[in-house]
Amino acid sequence: MEKACEFVKQYGPLAGRILMALIFLISGYGKLTAFTGTAGYMAGKGMPMAEFLLVGAIIFELSGAIMLVIGWKVRWGALLLILFTVPATLMFHNLWAADAAQYQNQLNHFMKNVAMIGGLLYMMAFGAGPLSLDKGKGER
Repeated sequence: MEKACEFVKQYGPLAGRILMALIFLISGYGKLTAFTGTAGYMAGKGMPMAEFLLVGAIIFELSGAIMLVIGWKVRWGALLLILFTVPATLMFHNLWAADAAQYQNQLNHFMKNVAMIGGLLYMMAFGAGPLSLDKGKGER
């Protein structure tokens, strides 16, 4: 078990950063390639300045995710992703307003996002880990 734990200490943070970043990379890319449709969806949900906010969402998702993957300024990257995820969760997965048919689906998405925020908070607290661009530069 000791060797397994040492292996995870060495490679786990990198794997965790990549796995966390995937959802944001895919989502940000999807928003970028379907900009008009996504802006329309956001406006339909009552978001003001949908196109402006969509540009911000794309920037936050893609830059935060890339920062996680390469291990550069991971704490800042995690913060960007938290700042994106919290309002997105409250706006688009508002299970308290879902009808009975959509409640379970919205609850699942809401809790997934809560778990992702937890992982991002962990990255803010403990940094990138040993396999990162920031290793040895005061950033972990």
